[in-house]
Amino acid sequence: MAEDDWKTSDLTFTTRTGTPIEPRNFNRAFESHCRRAGVPRIRVHDTRHTCASLLAALDVHPRVAMRILRHSQISMTMDVYTQVPSPETRKALDRLNKSLATDQNA
Repeated sequence: MAEDDWKTSDLTFTTRTGTPIEPRNFNRAFESHCRRAGVPRIRVHDTRHTCASLLAALDVHPRVAMRILRHSQISMTMDVYTQVPSPETRKALDRLNKSLATDQNA
């Protein structure tokens, strides 16, 4: 039975039997998902920076972002991982978003 082969761990991502995933296999799978989704190829680690910056842009409290990213210090979350957009940057991105939405509806 499959349950007899299952290895219990506290890992987020595992193989089908609960064992650690070989990093190269994880990277290959990640790249395959990116290709199928039609998004630019980035390193898996860069998704953490993207997540932190998106959480900041959505005004998620820094302590909550720290817990999501599983950092032990808020300085790691805010100083290393997060790029907080200025009000001017947000305005420009909102205008760009509206422009792109209008072009797609044309």
